[in-house]
Amino acid sequence: MTELLEELEQKRQLHNVEAEKHRKVRDELNEKTREWVEKRDSLNAKVRELVDQAAKHREARDQLNVKVREAKEERDKWNKLVNELNEKVTKIKKENLPKNGPPVSKLKKELKNLEFKQMTSVLTKEKEQELIDQMGQLQAQIKEREKAYDQNEEVKSAIKELREAKEKAEGYHHDVSDCAEKAQAEHDAMIELYEQADSLRKEADAAQESFIANKLNADEEHKKHIENIRQVHDYDKIIAGMRQKARKAKKKDDEASAKEEAEKIFDRFKAGEKLSTEDLMALQKSGYL
Repeated sequence: MTELLEELEQKRQLHNVEAEKHRKVRDELNEKTREWVEKRDSLNAKVRELVDQAAKHREARDQLNVKVREAKEERDKWNKLVNELNEKVTKIKKENLPKNGPPVSKLKKELKNLEFKQMTSVLTKEKEQELIDQMGQLQAQIKEREKAYDQNEEVKSAIKELREAKEKAEGYHHDVSDCAEKAQAEHDAMIELYEQADSLRKEADAAQESFIANKLNADEEHKKHIENIRQVHDYDKIIAGMRQKARKAKKKDDEASAKEEAEKIFDRFKAGEKLSTEDLMALQKSGYL
């Protein structure tokens, strides 16, 4: 009985040690699980923040693209008017051109050719002077014809109208370029934020996988801890039952021994022997008195 109890106690202790080992590992894994959850949630919060920022850039980009389209429509409309007014100005100038000379555009072209020749050719002093004189004559003719145009109200009005149309077209062209550049900047910012969000989302997914793996391992350790605790409790019941049984057997043996001793004392009493206080107590405990 004693050897069996010792063996059971040893097995109970082994299971108790195993239960504690699995409890410790489980708690460590649960702590890691909490850390992975916190990391995952933190990363997902950052992803949501980046996506919200990207959405704002996308909205700004789309609004700017609308402005680009509107500005293009206005620019194209004014460019069309510029072309029409160019034709109108050319026609009016032609109608009001002095009859004794070529058009201003031709004179300006000739002047430009002479200027180029002067800059790029090696000339004698006489040839260069001759070239300068020709250029002076052309400049004078251009000035004279332009003065004639400036004095013509119909030409002046047409040129003014053309100039205003060009300014409008250039203004809308500037708006197209400006809005397109800003829209591209918003688009680039949006793409960069989405890329950052994708990168963080991958980290969050990895954290989620680690969380699941740790949770499964922690659950397995908890299961093993509980199994060993149950084994400990089972051994406690068995050991307690055996000890109770041993106590009952010992009590029974003690009672039989006490009864046998009391019988001997009682026989001595019947034989006339004087009994001690202890003898009398033993008789009383055994039911003889």
